[in-house]
Amino acid sequence: MAKTYAISLISALAASASLSQSQSNAAFADGSLSFSPFSSPSPSPGQSSPPSTAAADEPAPPSKARNDNPRTSSAGFDPEALERGAKALREISVSSNAKKAFELMKKQEETRQVEISAKTAEYKAMQAQAETERQRVMYDEQKRLAQHQAQTKSQMARYEDELARKRMQAENEYHRARNQELVKLQEESSIRQEQARRATEEQIQAQRRQTEREKAEIERETIRVRAMAEAEGRAHEAKLAEDVNRRILVDRANAEREKWVAAINTTFDHIGGGLRAILTDQNKLVVAVGGVTALAAGVYTTREGARVIWGYVDRILGQPSLIRESSRGKYPWSGLFSRAWSSVSRGSDKGSASNNGKGFGDVILHPSLQKRIEQLSGATANTKSHNAPFRNMLFYGPPGTGKTMAARELARKSGLDYALMTGGDVAPLGSQAVTKIHQLFDWAKKSNRGLLLFIDEADAFLCERNKTYMSEAQRSALNALLFHTGDQSKDIVLALATNRPGDLDSAVADRIDEVLEFPLPGQGERFKLLKLYLNRYIAQAGSRKPGLFNKLFKGEQQKIEIKELTDDILMEAAAKTEGFSGREIAKLMASVQAAVYGSENCVLDASLFREVVDYKVAEHQQRSKLGAAGGDSS
Repeated sequence: MAKTYAISLISALAASASLSQSQSNAAFADGSLSFSPFSSPSPSPGQSSPPSTAAADEPAPPSKARNDNPRTSSAGFDPEALERGAKALREISVSSNAKKAFELMKKQEETRQVEISAKTAEYKAMQAQAETERQRVMYDEQKRLAQHQAQTKSQMARYEDELARKRMQAENEYHRARNQELVKLQEESSIRQEQARRATEEQIQAQRRQTEREKAEIERETIRVRAMAEAEGRAHEAKLAEDVNRRILVDRANAEREKWVAAINTTFDHIGGGLRAILTDQNKLVVAVGGVTALAAGVYTTREGARVIWGYVDRILGQPSLIRESSRGKYPWSGLFSRAWSSVSRGSDKGSASNNGKGFGDVILHPSLQKRIEQLSGATANTKSHNAPFRNMLFYGPPGTGKTMAARELARKSGLDYALMTGGDVAPLGSQAVTKIHQLFDWAKKSNRGLLLFIDEADAFLCERNKTYMSEAQRSALNALLFHTGDQSKDIVLALATNRPGDLDSAVADRIDEVLEFPLPGQGERFKLLKLYLNRYIAQAGSRKPGLFNKLFKGEQQKIEIKELTDDILMEAAAKTEGFSGREIAKLMASVQAAVYGSENCVLDASLFREVVDYKVAEHQQRSKLGAAGGDSS
């Protein structure tokens, strides 16, 4: 039996070897996976081997087996393996361990069957995993397809919504354009109707005016005819009464003439009698001639003597001719009552100013400049009370910014007298200028309270001495002023005002202790100036000073009525008048007053005020352009 089993084993080995050889050849030819008969035996006939990837996808075409070994037959069978098996079987049968070898081979075969079974189970598990993976892939594909379909459906919905929105927007645009066209047509129809109505009204008004003109013409003609008839009647009556009046006047004139002729004859008779008596009597003639001569000589001598004496008194005690304005009287005894009254009023003004908080009354300046001038006035007053030397000042800035008014108020607040002169009055004096300057300073030193000498337009004769056009008399006058101002004075405060401070002589500039710039007023200052001059030129325009003469001989002036002129309108005018000086604002309010007096009802309203302000602003701009053009051409 062992021999039978060995023979069958050898034949199986030979068959497996031939099958292995054919499978290796086929695998070598087709590139498929195969198992070695010793390492990986082929599955049993009842088991199915797992199909390869190439066999599952597409069956391989049959290929002809290669015959590289010359011992193989044409069918591809190699008997070498069978020979080796037979040789091995003979060696086993001859060997004493044949039974053990067969047992070992049996165990090996069983082991290979177990391994094949495990591999078959593994293949089935792999096949189940592949099926699961295939189902998962199909599920993923179906899911992606569903997502793609949902996305496509969403895009289609959005597209349809966009189309609907665009369609609605187009419809809205069409309706809007249609509505606008309808509104435009309605407006044009309304405009045409309004034009037709206006044309009709204008035609009716024209016919009415024509009728009124014709009616007025008829009335004028009627009045003229009536007046002519009345005039003819009055002329006839006057002509009838004229003859009677003429006869009465002729009789009265004849009586008056006879009376005056008789009186004249009587007078000349008396004069003729006296002359005849004088001429006939030589003594009376000599006395009469001597008396007339003595009377003429006395009158002439008295007149010339009084003129000489008065000139001497005026030169010694009178006010210098260079002074144009002064708080002092022309003579020491003149204006005593007025100065006493001014001192009383000054005391009351101080009290009211301290109560109201207004340090400079009607002088409106920039707050910082006003504070500086108040400090100077206080310092000047304290300087006078302590008998210390005064400080000289220079006021410069555009014209009309309040330099003269500030100097006057500075003198009033500090308790000094003030005198005002103009630099342009020095040049016409010629050689007399030096004498007049000396007289001016001698007169100023006689003030008991101290004097503020204000020289306006100081650059007219205090300019640089190296100027070619400056005459010798002007240089002498400048030297005379420099002589009197060389040292600090306890009697005179010198205040110079100029629009061009750079033209002053260096020696004059050296004598200045305080320099104050007077800029153009800002919007707040312009608003205050407008209110001030509105009250002065408009609100108080019709009021008169109380007095019996004014009541008896001067009629009552018509007062100006102010309507709807609020602070907002004044602030608007202050904003428009940028670049105006205080003098220009005063002239503006004077123009407003003239415009009100030129109106019919003497009423100042907002429209008239704005009209005058706009006109003066345009005039100011034109004047500025002309000044700029003149400066460029020069």
